[in-house]
Amino acid sequence: MRFILGIIFFSLVSCSNAQKPAVKKDIENYKGQIITLGGGCFWCTEALFQRLEGVDTVVSGYMGGRVKNPTYNQVSSGQTGHAEVIQVYYNPDKIALSEIFEVFFTTHDPTTLNRQGADIGTQYRSVIYYENENQKASAQQIIKDIDKADVFPNKVVTEVSPISTFYPAEDYHQNYYNLNGNQPYCSIVIAPKIKKLEKLFKDKLK
Repeated sequence: MRFILGIIFFSLVSCSNAQKPAVKKDIENYKGQIITLGGGCFWCTEALFQRLEGVDTVVSGYMGGRVKNPTYNQVSSGQTGHAEVIQVYYNPDKIALSEIFEVFFTTHDPTTLNRQGADIGTQYRSVIYYENENQKASAQQIIKDIDKADVFPNKVVTEVSPISTFYPAEDYHQNYYNLNGNQPYCSIVIAPKIKKLEKLFKDKLK
């Protein structure tokens, strides 16, 4: 099963690094579906999901904390309770929610509590914020399937919680890899993840 093999062989790498962007006009009246995911640094997750066929827009931001309108510096301190997340705007006629979850669980380590690689803190937790019962049930089912198949040495600790207020991250965090691909972090950490995404999910790419 490609999903299981993909998870086993995909490198489990994460990332980290601050004016608030306005909500993009093309998503203000979006007609598709939205799912909010946290899998470590949003630079990495954004770059991966932007490349999936059926994904129209990805916005990096913060969710799940106690402070209104948090800044990156506040979130990165680990004191606000927010997670770095991406909101994925997708067309369910072109990509199924199950496929989005497949990529999500394959491209980060969902078994490390409040940690992705060298990034440690609740802001880097593995989390799915659902908007409806279908998203909740789908997320819970795939977690059960992964644990039942013993894909990882440890059990999945991904948080599944109802969506709360989403705060878009500062402008320079948006579309980060595409605008800063020559920077060392992007070339050393993110580029290899994209190459593996292209290898494992070639049929799902734009």
